[in-house]
Amino acid sequence: MMMAGLRERKKEETRRRISEAALRLFDERGYDAVTVNEVAEAAGVAKVTLFNYFPSKDCLVLDAVREDTAAIVAARPAGQSPLGALRAHYRGMAGLGTGEVDVEPLLTTIRVISASPALLAGVYQTNMAQRYELATALAEAGAGRAATLLAGQVTAAVTTLQEAFFHRLSTGVPLEEAGRLLEEEVELAFDLLERGFSSIEGDES
Repeated sequence: MMMAGLRERKKEETRRRISEAALRLFDERGYDAVTVNEVAEAAGVAKVTLFNYFPSKDCLVLDAVREDTAAIVAARPAGQSPLGALRAHYRGMAGLGTGEVDVEPLLTTIRVISASPALLAGVYQTNMAQRYELATALAEAGAGRAATLLAGQVTAAVTTLQEAFFHRLSTGVPLEEAGRLLEEEVELAFDLLERGFSSIEGDES
């Protein structure tokens, strides 16, 4: 067991070293200008090792922003609704303590993606694939014909939450404050998803 744990730690360290080297090079020179060979050399690993961890060049960046919402729905506890499971997940993400989030790599990732049409297209394709997978999971959970529409609404809501959070961080809002606002907006977003506009009309009047 001890050896297995050591192997896992070493694998995680290697993955992190590759990811950090890629992000640094992409930020310095641009995503398109950096080769996979250069990333592998900077990380001190063979190219084949890099591909064992990241099957394609875009995975070096996009793996950090992928979110398996379908798996969250599929793995929910008995008696919990799909939206309840998603709310609980994003509530937990928003409530992470400031010591558990390293802001600079997060902002660097967003900067690298924003500067690359190829990565922006990759984000769109990833979101679309995740939306289809979520729709399947929701259908299996009993959403029926509404599954595709609901998956689209969830994806749009989560994307909007993330964009607002990243924008605040990029404009200098302290992480603790940005996190507090995100927690509030997660609750509002899932209130809207579960009960519609009528759920907030009283609060806005």
